[in-house]
Amino acid sequence: MIAALVRAFVQLSAPPLRRIVGFALLLAVLSFIVLWLGVAAMLDYVVRFGWRPLDWLVEVLGTAGVVALSWLLFPAIVTLVMGFFLNRIAAEVEALDYPENGPPRRSPAMESVKITLRLMIVTIVVNVLALPIYVLAPIVNFFVFLGLNGYLFGRQYFEVVALRRLDMAATTAMRRRFGGRVFAGGVIIAGMFALPFVNLLAPVIATAFMVHLFQRLARLEPLALAS
Repeated sequence: MIAALVRAFVQLSAPPLRRIVGFALLLAVLSFIVLWLGVAAMLDYVVRFGWRPLDWLVEVLGTAGVVALSWLLFPAIVTLVMGFFLNRIAAEVEALDYPENGPPRRSPAMESVKITLRLMIVTIVVNVLALPIYVLAPIVNFFVFLGLNGYLFGRQYFEVVALRRLDMAATTAMRRRFGGRVFAGGVIIAGMFALPFVNLLAPVIATAFMVHLFQRLARLEPLALAS
């Protein structure tokens, strides 16, 4: 798994991925700015008491809240925005390292986008519901964040990659067969989203990482592909 992650980082400089990396970086920065402004506007609109000293205190505390909430929701938002490009990233990684696999299965272009939309909406809702734990339970909140998002990101990125080679039933069967490793991969992805600067390119790295992980799992137990 570490080898797959290292390979994903190395491939960021590969010529076929450079343009996607630049575009992903731009989208990530714009997504964070829009998210930050949106959260700030929402808190400014919702949290008003009509008493200036109290409103001023809320504004001061709200600044930290805006940063924290934006950082929390950023992984789901940027993955949502990048959902239209994840399949292309996977195709470039496969062309570089697994050309022997041939063309992917014919599937609707919107299949991976629908998966991304569905799971990212769930991710946003789950993280908002978990806010009391994030705020009130130091240390525990970190593991809750990794656990919740590790499962969701592992599932989402694995399915986007696997559906290039398998139908939905086979993809689900393989994900369940290798559930522990898919979850561990998801925890790594969630950890990348928590790291400053790395999180800006996390969707690209996560997709490349999951391509390598999928290929290794398929070679370890080829019969899983026929499940």
